[in-house]
Amino acid sequence: MSESTLAIFTRFLRFGALAWGGPAAQIAMIKQECVDEENWVDEETFKKTLSVYQVLPGPEAHELCVYFGRIRGGRTGAFAAGLGFMLPGFVLMLGLSALYVEADLAGNLDELFYGLSAAVVAIIGRALVRLAKTFVTDRILALIAIAALVATLLGVIFVFVLIGAGLIYELYRNGGPALRRISAFNPLPALALPLLFGFTLPLTGELFFEGLKAGLVTFGGAFTVIPFLQERSVDSQHWLSNAQFVDGLAIGGVLPAPLIIIATFVGYVTDGLVGALVITFGIFLPAFVLPIFFHRSLVAISDNPRLRPFLLGTGAGVVGLIAAVAAKIADTSIVDLPTALLAIGAFAALQRWHGKLTVLWVVATCGAIGAALQLTIV
Repeated sequence: MSESTLAIFTRFLRFGALAWGGPAAQIAMIKQECVDEENWVDEETFKKTLSVYQVLPGPEAHELCVYFGRIRGGRTGAFAAGLGFMLPGFVLMLGLSALYVEADLAGNLDELFYGLSAAVVAIIGRALVRLAKTFVTDRILALIAIAALVATLLGVIFVFVLIGAGLIYELYRNGGPALRRISAFNPLPALALPLLFGFTLPLTGELFFEGLKAGLVTFGGAFTVIPFLQERSVDSQHWLSNAQFVDGLAIGGVLPAPLIIIATFVGYVTDGLVGALVITFGIFLPAFVLPIFFHRSLVAISDNPRLRPFLLGTGAGVVGLIAAVAAKIADTSIVDLPTALLAIGAFAALQRWHGKLTVLWVVATCGAIGAALQLTIV
């Protein structure tokens, strides 16, 4: 039985407003209502669908919302569901980004961000542990993850790290057949990849295109957007400093939204309201288009045993990428012994407690402790 577009939008707007605690908590909330209570799909279908979106680009919780919206109201319902889920986090991030820039929050509240930055290290550390458990399942994948870490730190382009990781594991698992497929591979599209990262556009176009690339090449969930956006906005384009990027992660970490909402912060700091709108549109576009128009094809890709090793290798590459950006962020955020202790304590708390509001409490506590230390001891 279908629902009206307004009813679908309202239901998923509520999901978005309650989307605290990161991807695991968001997915659990969606599953409880849409699968356990409403019985829109059976348990097996849900697990299969989730496995597709966990491997392919985009935030899996958002893509699940679009998927369920399509079931209940066709393509219009899919768009309404996705829009409803992302809207609360976007509005909050937009407002906080405006305050950050216009009220100079970083300058006026530097005591608060002293502790918040340490919490960001813990959040990324926990994400790294979880992703490693998912994607690094044998010794070769562990070596691929380490190689991806080293390559990223040496400056190898993001997309080449992922492709290389996938091809290496493909060769390891399939040997001869993989070599035959590679020998038949046309290198021209791969050689053209640097053009995606190199041509010049007006600033608004660049922000949209960077958002679109982030939405297309970040595999394994929302956390994988961090290394891509950090490399593009800080290292390549120099739109933000690394400290500003960490501040954006700290803000995004306490909002009811997928972590890719940091793109809104990047866009606002770079080019105000227009920048925030265009980069957010770009980064979320694949998360709407793929589930609405290509869901069956994506399921077929994820089920294809010939492609599975490549996807597993890419997942290990993602772990290495996140480890590299975690090292860069730690270098910016861990400035003394108190921040190191705050990061360690926050990581231990995140590992120990897994409630929906744990991240919020941990970040708030780190901010408060950091501010107190700055005003007294440090």
